[in-house]
Amino acid sequence: MAALLKVEGLSIGFGNAAHVVDDVSFSVEPGETLALVGESGSGKTLSCRAALRILPAMATVHSGSVMLDGPKGPVDLMGLSERAMCDIRGNRVSMIFQEPMRSLSPLHRIGNQVIEVLRLHGTAKGQGARKRVFETFERVGFTNPERVFQSYPFELSGGMRQRAMIAMAVVGKPDLLIADEPTTALDVTTQAQVLGLIKEIQQDTGMAMVLVTHDLGVVANMADTVTVMNRGRVMEAGPAPLVLGDPQHGYTRDLFAAAPKIPESGEDAAEEHDRDYILEMRNVSKTYTLKGKAAWHPKIHVQAVRGIEFGVERGKTLAVVGESGSGKTTCARMALGAERADPGAEILFRPKAGAETVNLQDLDNQARLAFQRQAQMVFQDPYSTLNPRMRVKDALCEPMDIHGIGTREERVDRAAEMLRWVDLSPNMLTRYPHAFSGGQRQRLSIARALMLGPTFLVCDEPTSALDVSVQEQVLQLLEDIRDRLNLSYMFISHDLAVVARIADEVAVMRDGLVVEQGTTEALFHNPQHPYTKALLAAQPEPDINRPINLKIVAQGAGDPSTWPEAYRFDGANVPPLTKLGVGHKVRYYA
Repeated sequence: MAALLKVEGLSIGFGNAAHVVDDVSFSVEPGETLALVGESGSGKTLSCRAALRILPAMATVHSGSVMLDGPKGPVDLMGLSERAMCDIRGNRVSMIFQEPMRSLSPLHRIGNQVIEVLRLHGTAKGQGARKRVFETFERVGFTNPERVFQSYPFELSGGMRQRAMIAMAVVGKPDLLIADEPTTALDVTTQAQVLGLIKEIQQDTGMAMVLVTHDLGVVANMADTVTVMNRGRVMEAGPAPLVLGDPQHGYTRDLFAAAPKIPESGEDAAEEHDRDYILEMRNVSKTYTLKGKAAWHPKIHVQAVRGIEFGVERGKTLAVVGESGSGKTTCARMALGAERADPGAEILFRPKAGAETVNLQDLDNQARLAFQRQAQMVFQDPYSTLNPRMRVKDALCEPMDIHGIGTREERVDRAAEMLRWVDLSPNMLTRYPHAFSGGQRQRLSIARALMLGPTFLVCDEPTSALDVSVQEQVLQLLEDIRDRLNLSYMFISHDLAVVARIADEVAVMRDGLVVEQGTTEALFHNPQHPYTKALLAAQPEPDINRPINLKIVAQGAGDPSTWPEAYRFDGANVPPLTKLGVGHKVRYYA
């Protein structure tokens, strides 16, 4: 069978610098899925963008051909006119971009953006085009296509925006879909559903796909063939069972070694002991009051968090797990005193063992400032956290400046020391954030959080945007710092493999409630709640013989009113959080 897309000897560069894509070749056959695997900067996305001729203005294709098979035989896309390429883009070859919020126009309704594909290519017009868009919306899992058609991008969740991008890519029934990290920013349950959706569309339409990813678990669930890239070159290529089952190149083996995995077996069950909590949350709820759609409409009350009862032990890590909107970050903000909980809540902080507890609900501004010296946060996106106009030295010294600690020389010395703590050179103090890679920027963010010598850190998805090898380095760094400084972490994440690696205890949240809580061993090897089981089933593993079980995912990730009767909750009717065993609680009717 002739290849649908064949890339041969592709080399791309910027100016006079060395080629960033160097002699890359790969091909994909009709109905097949090719996975391009590698870390950021490996040239995966540039290679795909070259096929559609949408490279950055400064990029130059120095050599190579991109052949697309058609009714009249293969055509070299590099030699086509721009007008001819317009007929191919979105019609025969479509692309799903990594960040849907940046790809969708914020000023136009979703329906109008999707229907534009059909109008531009003359595939369908008028009511026929509208009907096909509605059919596609239903196909990608929208329960209310009419509402989505009329919505703007900011009115949809991340998962719904990604589904809208998939709808836009497949509405024209392309022969080839290029999916650039289509699930990177999604919760694991949403990711599993999106992957299942793409696979289903492929089976029904015979569409081929090039999947760009760094997640080997996604590759194992989706790919027929694999091409591994590093620094612009192909390291290894072949059928997915061979590359995933017996990788030959050292770089491929390193990727597998760095990929976080849920452990197969754990330790013996925990024993009851007196717990020394550095932070304890009791009866914590948070209600937001929103304005009605019009001045005469009543205000809307949204319960983001309901009845939270957990604590962070000194020197240990509590992981709070759940999908977007489950209340994880709201809990983190209340734990740092950045949000005030509803009346009746107690958020107790004990800076040292045996010391008096401080209720964060009762702090005045001066006491809150003193507390914030001991509690800091590591954010998800370090690039947006660090001021791009401030040098690293100024960004690191700023917390000490705000709290009036030390002289200028002492602050700079402290900044240099913190850089060494996170394995960066003090010579980097004069640089700006844009001069660093994603992993280095996250190290800078950790260094900034350590400047005041805190005892408690909240880590909000600190590795979700990083490549697997960089993620492994950052997790190792966080573990080393915790053990050396006896820090306590509240670790916010939706990646259970990461949680299994770093956490001592896990609280699983859904709709503002903790549905299951316990030691890492209890939750990963004896899960009881259907939502916990769905999170575990949705976690993609780099093993081609262990695909995602979409039935379990669909059952637990669905509406709570559809769960088995013992676990079901609807509105204010919520089952109690019941103790099952040592260090294990589940929300259910006994």
